[in-house]
Amino acid sequence: MVTRTRFDDSECPVARSVDAIGDWWSLLIVRDAFDGSRRFGEFQRSLGVAKNILTARLRTLVAGGVLESVPASDGSAYREYVLTPKGKALFPVIVALRQWGEENFFAPDEPHSQLVDRQQGHPLRALEVLSADGRRLAPDDTTVHKVSGQ
Repeated sequence: MVTRTRFDDSECPVARSVDAIGDWWSLLIVRDAFDGSRRFGEFQRSLGVAKNILTARLRTLVAGGVLESVPASDGSAYREYVLTPKGKALFPVIVALRQWGEENFFAPDEPHSQLVDRQQGHPLRALEVLSADGRRLAPDDTTVHKVSGQ
């Protein structure tokens, strides 16, 4: 069996983030949690993922503080998975992936699900990366300052 490379002690924030939620199942579980899924069966039905894989991903997301396992809201013996503040902070990541997918993987008139503002009912504006003073930034407008030793 191939040993998975770990990045949880990397000096790179992207590497640490990918280490925590970088596989597609984990990101889709987080997406479904934002869409209201809470129970194991709801995630399993939505994703069609094998139960052992879902169990492993849920454990990893709970251990990483992205989800929390709580008693079922209906008082039954079941457990539910809810986003923690750390998990809710992934919202812009999910929105960015959604918008990137809409722009790059759908024909202009091809139907797809839409994320809309609950209050206004309108689709969201495209996310932008802004400087501290509010200027829109592109990749060439930024640089990474690495810690010494890299």
